[in-house]
Amino acid sequence: MKDIDDSRTEQALRTDLAAAFRLAARFGWHESVGNHFSAAVSDDGRRFLMNPKWRHFSAIRASDLLLLDADDASVMDGPDAPDASAWTIHGTLHRARPDVRVVLHLHPPHATALAALADPSLPPIDMNTARFWGDLAIDPDCGGIADDAAEGEHIAAALGDCSTLLMANHGITTTGASVARAFESMYFFEKAAQTVLLARATGQPLKVMTPDVAANTAKGWKAYAGMADAHFDHLKSVLDREEPDYRD
Repeated sequence: MKDIDDSRTEQALRTDLAAAFRLAARFGWHESVGNHFSAAVSDDGRRFLMNPKWRHFSAIRASDLLLLDADDASVMDGPDAPDASAWTIHGTLHRARPDVRVVLHLHPPHATALAALADPSLPPIDMNTARFWGDLAIDPDCGGIADDAAEGEHIAAALGDCSTLLMANHGITTTGASVARAFESMYFFEKAAQTVLLARATGQPLKVMTPDVAANTAKGWKAYAGMADAHFDHLKSVLDREEPDYRD
């Protein structure tokens, strides 16, 4: 197992992940002291950073994040060990998908409301909904709180080779090559879910893009991948002014 060589790189990951927690709280995506984010620090994904158990997102600092080994269940006996569902979801995903560097799991209001519908699909009705065309997995089978190995394997299989997973009766998981990219996916999915819910609430038929137009739109978004970094840098600059202790 090869860890990142430069300790400054791990510190940068810690800083970005801590910022993501603070921003999720600001956007109203958090839920009490639950939910969890992780970021891989080894090439194989098996060593990763994660928030400690039941620490409010608005108070998390870079130094609070735990460095865990997905192959070592004894980490769950340590101080501030993450809750069982956090370990199950993130440990399994990092083992199964080493290409997935960052995993964000939340129950934000609009994504969760969409996940609660009998038809939780995300029809391509605008630019943001079409962004996820072909890259959104929907798991229709809720297994309750994901706190055992079998449910972790189920979630990893449901994600498949997609980057975003909508979990029926549960919430949303986004992944990415960086904290900024995974956070941007969460940001746009929550907006997309809100748009779908608002459009459906009118009771009028939806104007759905054709598959070709949706696919072309999703492809077009790839040229704007750098938006995620610029957006996240701006959001961190706000935290630097107002909550600089997230870097501690």
